[in-house]
Amino acid sequence: MKLLRFSVLPLLLPLAAFSDAVSLDPVMVTSTRMERPLADTPAALTVLDGEAAQQGQPRLQLDESLNQVPGLFVQNRYNFAQGLRLSSRGFGSRAPFGVRGLRLNVDGFPETLPDGQSQLDSIDLLTVGSLAVLRGPSSLFYGNATGGVVDITTFGAPWTDSASATMIGGGDGYRQANVQARGQRQKGHHGFSLTALEYDGYRDQSEVRKYQLTAQSGWQLPEARSMTLLLTAMDTPMANDPGGLTRQQVREDPEQASRFATPLDAGQNVDQQRLGLHYRDASLGSGMLNARAFVSQRDFRQQLPFPGSSLIDYDRLFYGARLDYTLPFNAFAHPHRLLLGLDADRQEDARGRRAVNTDGDVTALTADEDQHATATGVFLQLDSHLTPQLMLTLGARGDRLRMTIEDHLLADGDDSGRREFDEMSYSAGVAWRVSEPHTLYSTVSSAFESPTFTELANPSGAGGFNPALEPQTALNMELGARGALTERLFYEAALFRVDVEDEITPYELGGRTFYQNAGETRRDGIELGLEHATTDQLTLSLSWTWSDFRFQEFVDTQQNEDVSGNRLPGLPEHHLYGQAEWQADSGFFAAVEGLFSSHRYAENSNVTRVGSEMIVNLRLGREWQRPQQTLTLFTGITNLLDREYISNLRINANSDRPVAARGYFEPGPGAGFYAGLTVGW
Repeated sequence: MKLLRFSVLPLLLPLAAFSDAVSLDPVMVTSTRMERPLADTPAALTVLDGEAAQQGQPRLQLDESLNQVPGLFVQNRYNFAQGLRLSSRGFGSRAPFGVRGLRLNVDGFPETLPDGQSQLDSIDLLTVGSLAVLRGPSSLFYGNATGGVVDITTFGAPWTDSASATMIGGGDGYRQANVQARGQRQKGHHGFSLTALEYDGYRDQSEVRKYQLTAQSGWQLPEARSMTLLLTAMDTPMANDPGGLTRQQVREDPEQASRFATPLDAGQNVDQQRLGLHYRDASLGSGMLNARAFVSQRDFRQQLPFPGSSLIDYDRLFYGARLDYTLPFNAFAHPHRLLLGLDADRQEDARGRRAVNTDGDVTALTADEDQHATATGVFLQLDSHLTPQLMLTLGARGDRLRMTIEDHLLADGDDSGRREFDEMSYSAGVAWRVSEPHTLYSTVSSAFESPTFTELANPSGAGGFNPALEPQTALNMELGARGALTERLFYEAALFRVDVEDEITPYELGGRTFYQNAGETRRDGIELGLEHATTDQLTLSLSWTWSDFRFQEFVDTQQNEDVSGNRLPGLPEHHLYGQAEWQADSGFFAAVEGLFSSHRYAENSNVTRVGSEMIVNLRLGREWQRPQQTLTLFTGITNLLDREYISNLRINANSDRPVAARGYFEPGPGAGFYAGLTVGW
């Protein structure tokens, strides 16, 4: 019933002012696989300028840019061994590490594996040109995701000859340096960036060292064709893991690591390279062809912060191709566009796991296996302008995912196995340009999300796949609006309901995380974003997310409780972001931002309550521009009010222990200072 009280909100906002005097610059988006104006997109989608979003920021993690996007909730900024955790409409919150439930693309190439797992660690923040965030089920566009898409573009245009050097330093041993250059020669362009990051961390056993290379070269070919070659490389020789603490340990010393994290030297080291090739042909027939191929290699080793079967390593080869063709045509005196596409990805992991004792000595080999996942998908979309102001979008996609394990440790039996999933996804949406500055939209879409290899681990101890774990499926219904109420007030709003069958939810046994299906869940919510250009120098921004995410039918056998009606753990009911930004003609800039999250629960039973949190950040600086040279100085204070808060909450952690002994909490740092400079020429 709560949802009904707000059901007219997206409709009332544009009806408040139908002023044709407002003219918005067109924003083109490609996150939905078909390039179209944002105004014609029947989905909740936010587009950010990377340079503007990161101005004066410490550029430690991607949350600095994404916090302002309604519908997103970001955790785990300071544990680089587990990675930044993104959730969109509650999808992704279960991930103990990395990103689940969302598709992550960089320059059109996937950072999401065929089994659905994504990592953000290979993205160089100092190269981010733009970000587009699509919220809601997105299997239609990329397959195997229920939460949405984060689409990142590096080296934003224009490709004018330029170079820069940046240095940033701050508290807790934070140091980062970057050099980059770009240029254009006749019909070609190029860009490269080198970044080194060192950070000692707020807590014990949280140090990180990381080095990154991002480069691309592009060529304009005859007859509206182009070719772009992209290369990324990352070396992380150290990313330590301090582990989770109990509530009592947080009170005693929030900077401490968990009991075994330091003795075991918990953490990971990673080495990764990716090569991608993009061919674009705008002269093939009367349509547009995009063809992409990529190959990625990743070597990984991690010691988890507990003894037992906790030393993991793998060598990964990830490769694939994407092909899509957009054909415009006219019918019944109106324009239409048809998109046809094919995706194929392959993941090959050679994995091992070893048991260690409390001194960190290896005592046994517990797993030696090859894991392979092959994902293929075919899809089509149709955009039909029923009138100049009304556009209908229809889409369908079929996906096949095959996952296999070849067990090489046969002393305890052959645990080889195979799982196959065949899924269909559909979408229908309408975008109505009510007037020049206002668009209303409505959409219904379905999606699926398979378990990853990690999530399919067998809790019985028999090895191989968990035969009881199934993919979760979602049905999303959404109403939304975007536009300008006045020449200075811009808005976006969405009202949604998502029904999920077989929600995948985590629990812990003996320190390891396993997964089970949770019957039915329902997500009701509102997302609202406002931006007001109060003066030529002052801009006020606000985003608010209201979430009512609950189990509908679920008896949690691990906690021996019927949790139907309980809130999904790890997610606040209210999440609020506000910013006041001042930009003077002289080059001075300043901004203050605040993030508020209401209370949330740590487990399905809703026993452990984490209180509300309020974080305030301040940044300021100045830019000097001279012919052929720029200089930018900036500084800032994070957590200005020195509030205690939880940076990361480990969901259903230690389900086999008493509540008081459960290590859910990873505390965030108090007030911190940083400063930096950028020299450009």
